[in-house]
Amino acid sequence: MGFRKRRRRRRQSTVFTYSAWDGSQHGFELNADDVFGAMSDDLLYHGDINAAMRRLLQEGFTDSEGREIEGLRDLLERIRESREERQQQYDLGGVFDDIANELGEIVETERAAIGETRSLSESLDDERQRELTATAMTEKEIELDLMPPDLAGRVSALQNYDFTSAEAKAQFEELVEKLREQLMQQMVDQMSGAVQNMSPEEMARMKDMMAELNEMLAQKAAGQEPDFDGFMERYGDFFPENPQSLDELLEVMAKRMAAMQQMLNSMTPEQRAQLQSLSDQLLEDMDLRWQVEQLGENLQEMFPQMGWDNSYEMSGSDPLDMASAMQMMAEVGELDQIEQMLRATPSPGALAELDVDRIRDLVGPEAADSLERLSEITKMLEEAGYVNNTEGRLELTGKAIRQIGQGALSDVFRKLSADRIGGHEIDKVGIGHERTYETKPYEYGDPFNLNIERTVRNAVQRNGGGTPVSLSPDDFEIERTERTVRSSTVLMLDLSLSMPMRGNFLPAKKVAMALQSLISSQYPRDYLGIVTFAAVAHEVSALDLPSVSWDYDYGTNMQHGFQLARSMLARQSGTKQIIMITDGEPTAHLSESGRPFFSYPPTPETVRLTLTEVARATREDIRINTFMLDATSYLTDFVEKISKMNGGRAFFTTNEDIGEYVLVDFVEQRRKMSRGGR
Repeated sequence: MGFRKRRRRRRQSTVFTYSAWDGSQHGFELNADDVFGAMSDDLLYHGDINAAMRRLLQEGFTDSEGREIEGLRDLLERIRESREERQQQYDLGGVFDDIANELGEIVETERAAIGETRSLSESLDDERQRELTATAMTEKEIELDLMPPDLAGRVSALQNYDFTSAEAKAQFEELVEKLREQLMQQMVDQMSGAVQNMSPEEMARMKDMMAELNEMLAQKAAGQEPDFDGFMERYGDFFPENPQSLDELLEVMAKRMAAMQQMLNSMTPEQRAQLQSLSDQLLEDMDLRWQVEQLGENLQEMFPQMGWDNSYEMSGSDPLDMASAMQMMAEVGELDQIEQMLRATPSPGALAELDVDRIRDLVGPEAADSLERLSEITKMLEEAGYVNNTEGRLELTGKAIRQIGQGALSDVFRKLSADRIGGHEIDKVGIGHERTYETKPYEYGDPFNLNIERTVRNAVQRNGGGTPVSLSPDDFEIERTERTVRSSTVLMLDLSLSMPMRGNFLPAKKVAMALQSLISSQYPRDYLGIVTFAAVAHEVSALDLPSVSWDYDYGTNMQHGFQLARSMLARQSGTKQIIMITDGEPTAHLSESGRPFFSYPPTPETVRLTLTEVARATREDIRINTFMLDATSYLTDFVEKISKMNGGRAFFTTNEDIGEYVLVDFVEQRRKMSRGGR
């Protein structure tokens, strides 16, 4: 199923046709929101859209409708199973059994004719003729008895044998022609129409074609431009696939010749020797054989990835004739090549190079459909405005960053009951732009923010329908508003190595994205700054937040984090606070030289310098609210010191409910501020 871009059409009704499901219909098409949603946690955790795309490609995902889109890992398993199914079903010995059986039938037909000729000769009146005929028939029987046991030897003997039976002779000639055709079919890319009943002139033309093809290969290797069009004009009838370029023709021929070699590699030494002897016997033209061998060497050098040295253990019991064996080996070789391409795929766009129809034939429709969907992922995300493709590397857009934040916010609030954040009564009504979407009867002194709909409805209910509508002061209903206040917040996010080791990093980063999304959408006048800290601290912009990942350095440098947070808040107005999310006590600080110093357990110097920054924040009227994950007794004691000095609050939580704690507390404090409280 391909993805088609939908175009809007004006004033056109949509007609739906319903029919019973018969397995042939395609479901709903995949969309960019499904794909991007499947990568959200990966993007939050690793912060790299390119790495997230690679992992999505490998693992697949489930879309919003619950449909499984297989990743490369599952597709590779399907390919492996398809290859093993063929290997466990068939037996290459059937190649020789089929030929041996046909030769046996030819010999039996000939023996029957010999017996019949001897019987007829006994009724002859000429005694001398009877003796000559009997002697000749006996010699033929001896010649048949003394035929070599190997197939090539038997074929050679029968080629030099003077048949008694016209039927046996015709059968043998047909068999030899069929075997020669099958061998040549693989060597010159299924040129069955050209090889059948080939005359000496046609054989000479084939040798000319092979020689010219080898010459074009030599020209290509030397950097010259071969005359492919002229070649096709002269020899196009040898190639029913109608290749459009020399590379296309060579690739097809290389696949066939590699399959032939793989079949030889997969045979036992005895089987391989028999087939090689048979090939030498049937392709007795030395010049043609040399041209074929030369072409094979050239193609093997050009296409080393075709698996010329591969062999497969065939453990099945179903015999194959030569044509079927070669076809089966070609399929197994193709499966190997598909597997190699999938393993080397750097991005979804590279999957477009695969022949999906051929994969559908070899592996099945589910694998082909998943590959088709996966190949369109990058294009869908670009068209939806989630990523930009800059010289092959993907970058998140502003829309994508907002979507990640909204997704994180939705994940957090989805866990809450409807009244955890709502249901807060507001007693004091102020003048401002923040609407509560509630109304009340107008009272003297209220701001006259009239709600027209409720006011008219009150008048109609009081007076009844009809126009004009008569209004009175009792009908007036106004909109409630909260006081317009501004809050400035810096979120301090611990990125020390303990965060991912304890499973705390992803929930904490999701909180940061959710808080950024909440403030930008619901409280646009507010300020949110972000500081990450480990051995040292860094200021991070909202645009860079999705790419934030943990540091591999040891250390939890709260001192430097508080310094940056204070500096950022000094440039802001309104009520100021620091929200710190951490799972460890302070174990690092900046020395006088500006370099980080780490020690565990914490040194008194680290603790002193960190608390000094807390005292400075307190003097600057900045509240510090701390959310502790996996709190140890030492961390608990230290955070209690911060709360006692600063007046902020401390929360003991886990990575499962950190989001609820932070966002609920932020909204509740925000509402208190709107009421005029702290």
